[in-house]
Amino acid sequence: LLQAANSYLRDQWFHSLQWKKKIYKYKKVLSNPSRWEVVLKEIRTLVDMALTSPLQDDSIHQAPLEIVSKLLSENNNLTTQDHESIIVAIAPLLENNHPPPDLCEFFCKHCRERPRSMVVIEVFTPVVQRILKHNMDFGKCPRLRLFTQEYILSLNELNAGMEVVKKFIHSMHGPTGQCPHPRVLPNLVAVCLAAIYSCYEEFINSRDNSPSLKEIRNGCQQQCDRKPNLPLRLLHTSPDLVSQEATLTESRLKPVIVTSNEIHVEVERNNTANQKMTAGVGNDSEPNLIDCLMVSPTCSTMSIELSAQADRILGCYVEILKMLSDYDDWRPALASLLQPIPFPKEALAHEKFTKELKYVIQRFAEDPRQEVHSCLLSVRAGKDGWFQLYSPGGVACDDDGELFASMVHILMGSCYKTKKFLLSLAENKLGPCMLLALRGNQTMVEILCLMLEYNIIDNNDTQLQIISTLESTDVGKRMYEQLCERQRELKELQRKGGPTRLTLPSKSTDADLARLLSSGSFGNLENLSLAFTNVTSACAEHLIKLPSLKQLNLWSTQFGDAGLRLLSEHLTMLQVLNLCETPVTDAGLLALSSMKSLCSLNMNSTKLSADTYEDLKAKLPNLKEVDVRYTEAW
Repeated sequence: LLQAANSYLRDQWFHSLQWKKKIYKYKKVLSNPSRWEVVLKEIRTLVDMALTSPLQDDSIHQAPLEIVSKLLSENNNLTTQDHESIIVAIAPLLENNHPPPDLCEFFCKHCRERPRSMVVIEVFTPVVQRILKHNMDFGKCPRLRLFTQEYILSLNELNAGMEVVKKFIHSMHGPTGQCPHPRVLPNLVAVCLAAIYSCYEEFINSRDNSPSLKEIRNGCQQQCDRKPNLPLRLLHTSPDLVSQEATLTESRLKPVIVTSNEIHVEVERNNTANQKMTAGVGNDSEPNLIDCLMVSPTCSTMSIELSAQADRILGCYVEILKMLSDYDDWRPALASLLQPIPFPKEALAHEKFTKELKYVIQRFAEDPRQEVHSCLLSVRAGKDGWFQLYSPGGVACDDDGELFASMVHILMGSCYKTKKFLLSLAENKLGPCMLLALRGNQTMVEILCLMLEYNIIDNNDTQLQIISTLESTDVGKRMYEQLCERQRELKELQRKGGPTRLTLPSKSTDADLARLLSSGSFGNLENLSLAFTNVTSACAEHLIKLPSLKQLNLWSTQFGDAGLRLLSEHLTMLQVLNLCETPVTDAGLLALSSMKSLCSLNMNSTKLSADTYEDLKAKLPNLKEVDVRYTEAW
């Protein structure tokens, strides 16, 4: 110590030696406890020593927690009073530190055995709040997640039940419109997903015959140690699954218990109508049950009977997902987290679960923000999303298509791939669309009219059937007449003749452009200048009706992303486009990648990013002249 270079270093060495000496002492004293009154006193002294130490290091607080954790793991015969006394004694150390894994197990046990204890509210609440705010990855510390899960369940066991849980969720969000802690929502969703998975773990293990997490922890890896496949109860039976002595009538009246590998699953393929097959667990390729998880017609409903405890857990955590969807600032991130459908197939086949989760999907469908409702669609091609799951014919659909119509309405309003979306509806959901239109649903009537207007349907018989459906209701008849009128005007507009160049006066509006284009024939119009006018994206509906248009000047207009998306679908022969000083962003500019004929593109003074510019250069092979001055890509 006398050889230390300065007083700070000397004091650091001195206090480190003192701390190390005391830690060895407490390890020795607490390793052989005789009387718990003495042990409790030593724990309090140990905590005070850690709190008053001038040393600043994580191990200063973690070492006492690990000592207490080891003490508790080696002594399982403690009374409830001893439990609570120890928890209260170490509470000051938990204010700024996560509990070690063994201590988490001890806390979980206390939450399960004494959920109404005041220790849960007074001591565990700030600990769980810190975990939710600061934890970065539950995969590295799963027992923290398990402790958080058990804590929330203990709150649900109080007299007020879900009201207490709701207040806790609100305290995590905060009183303002924006939650200041970005990790709270992902951590809460992770806890909910793990809890919901645990409700169906027995069914999942019976399906794939793999050891459960609990069995892995207990070292049960051998097949002989496994429990037999858990039977699933089917409400309606198949004659093939009943013994030969039973009659067909008896098989309809009595439920039959079958193992999960005997469930008949109907798989619908896009290109093969009414194709059916049975799925066994032992097959190498398991069918995708997300979009077609239906028991065959003779076994049309699968009833998963959860235990009372699992049912309470499921109800609690689905309610939490509902609460999370009610916060506007959390909804975009929640939709993104749930977009890949992170629930097991057994949960999606459980009517109670999908019925309760429907509220969350409705909240996504009602949100006008594109980053929210676009998550209803699949995360990638070839995978089905919530839109398919809750559409008529999907396993989760329990209404007459009201949610489906709501989802279609919001997606059509913002989806820039409108034509592509209509094609997918025509291929997979034309029947439900026509049925809802027949019942007077205005959204579906608009969809059918758009299919006719954009020539989505090639089959003449199907076109006639759609027309008959539209004419069967007042709203359909009115919209079909308007469509016919627009088609007549379009044919008149596209009739060959008229000028090849046209420039609108400055300050002209969308209405002025519509009035001008409806006054004569513009089938020969190749060059249109709307520079320095007041037109907006709304005029795109008239621009896409100009078949010969090759050059379009939108300099210094209010033409935005929505109009740009519509142009990219219909004006594929456009060669010159001027977007200088327009409010377009990357969201709209990316749609230009489908306009392969573009030779000249002016994006001067727009919100173009460097990444989008590189993407456009790669996807537009004929692009020769580009102006990106005063943008990020410049």
